[in-house]
Amino acid sequence: MTRADELARAAADARRALRESEPELPDDALFSDLDRDVRGRLRTLSKENAETVGRHLVMVGRLIDSDPETAYLHAQAAVRRAGRVDVAREAAGLAAYRTGRFAEALRELRTVRRLSGSAEHLAVIADAERGLGRPERALALAQDPDVASLSPEAAVELAIVLSGARLDLHEPEAAVAVLSSAGVRAAEGQLAVRVAQARAVALEAAGHVERSRAELVGVPEAAAADDEDLDVIVFDLEDQDEADEEAGDAGPVQPGSTGTALDGTDEQEEQA
Repeated sequence: MTRADELARAAADARRALRESEPELPDDALFSDLDRDVRGRLRTLSKENAETVGRHLVMVGRLIDSDPETAYLHAQAAVRRAGRVDVAREAAGLAAYRTGRFAEALRELRTVRRLSGSAEHLAVIADAERGLGRPERALALAQDPDVASLSPEAAVELAIVLSGARLDLHEPEAAVAVLSSAGVRAAEGQLAVRVAQARAVALEAAGHVERSRAELVGVPEAAAADDEDLDVIVFDLEDQDEADEEAGDAGPVQPGSTGTALDGTDEQEEQA
């Protein structure tokens, strides 16, 4: 067997191992279910690989709320096949965040920001910093130049996280102040519910019990229950000690994961 034959066989074995390690894709997970813009970003891959990556991304979106661990496995499968594509890294970062792998989420979402130039996930990045017990770093993101370019909704999400970071530092009055701007108070729908809940927590911590109760008047219980389905969880340091934080971030990366390294992904992207 020639050296070329050995390399070809090794590549085939690697592709077979890759397929065997991936979570199963149901028949109803269709590439066409993806947003057109996402499909467009997968065009740098071979047609077959783009189809598979896209179907894994469909499953991430489908499962990230109801079964985040399985969503994480699909995200890892996507990023192993398409490590240079921002939407694959984005899925990996958000799934890692949802499953409490905060350090991994930070790595992936920072990579996404470098690849895409978008700051849309600043709130998630800040909350991951809180999850790692670093509220000061979360607060530092308020000074990021790209904050000014955030959509109104993303800016409110960031404010909610920053308020929580102030509470982590035992600064309740500052936590209330973060949520008192006109932009935050103008939030609508489910986001307005989240603002009310965050303000109530901050007001109570500051000793304003009656104002805290008043903040929640008219907030339906069903709306509060739906809060878990939102993109930004907002980590609460008061509910988890340092040992739990470390354990939460120590979830094993699936075999073959690229982590944040982009090296070595080209062959899989082209041949998978």
